[in-house]
Amino acid sequence: MSDPKKISSEEAKDSNAVLPLDQNIEVPPRKGPISFLSGALTSGLLAWLCLLLSQKMVAYFTIHSPHYSSAIAQSIASGFKTLVIGMCFLATFTFAFIGLGLTLVFFRSLFDGKATEVT
Repeated sequence: MSDPKKISSEEAKDSNAVLPLDQNIEVPPRKGPISFLSGALTSGLLAWLCLLLSQKMVAYFTIHSPHYSSAIAQSIASGFKTLVIGMCFLATFTFAFIGLGLTLVFFRSLFDGKATEVT
């Protein structure tokens, strides 16, 4: 990648930063649209895999329902089943929501890319 851009203390002063006058700051390079697109695709893939896992977990626990003679054991097994299935669907939602957000940021970076680079 490219080296970080060095800005002078005058430029930092214009951006409301509090610095000694003789100190320079290194600003990391900005992320581009390709970075947002790859993140969105990765998150979408993980959401799809989590959805498949969630569906398989629901099918497994439907077929293999626990049968215990003790009411406490039955309650613990039911709570465990609910917790595991809930975590699978929570992961699905989380990755899907992140993928949607990164997709929106990708489109925004395509259209607003020229306007934000004016310095």
